[in-house]
Amino acid sequence: MGTEKQFIPLNIAILVVSDTRTDADDTSGKTLVDRAIVSGHYVLEKRIVPDNIYQIRSVVSNWIAADNINVVISTGGTGVTGRDGTPEAVLPLLDKVLDGFGETFRMLSYQDIKTSTIQSRAIAGVANATYLFCLPGSSGACRTAWDAIIKEQLDCRTRPCNLVQLMPRLMEK
Repeated sequence: MGTEKQFIPLNIAILVVSDTRTDADDTSGKTLVDRAIVSGHYVLEKRIVPDNIYQIRSVVSNWIAADNINVVISTGGTGVTGRDGTPEAVLPLLDKVLDGFGETFRMLSYQDIKTSTIQSRAIAGVANATYLFCLPGSSGACRTAWDAIIKEQLDCRTRPCNLVQLMPRLMEK
């Protein structure tokens, strides 16, 4: 008789932000889809949109409003060039920012890419009881974020705490 908690699969939506990628050559979105499914979650939707703040915000807003989406993960548009606008698109939608995510991601990325990690504006937060993670567009960054942070935080068995255990309380007033 174990007291081990049962895994709770979550419904995830993946957004690829790119002016050039298609389903045929998208490795970052595929990396996230594959890892989410292998971890036991459901990927309900994957979309590719251009680096356009309003198109990004539109898709993310619809997913936040949907009752069946628990997590939104985007890849791309978190750099510093003129077209990179994912944080600007998503930040106004967030009820709360999870500052520790970006800090931890950059700390972990430093091990692989050294000071180039300062160019990442990876963010996370919660909106309407939906968790959002905005990752850089490289498949390596997606692997780092999923394997070292997101996977554990989306598993209710992770101790001492995880994001799943907080889900019933996200809409408290």
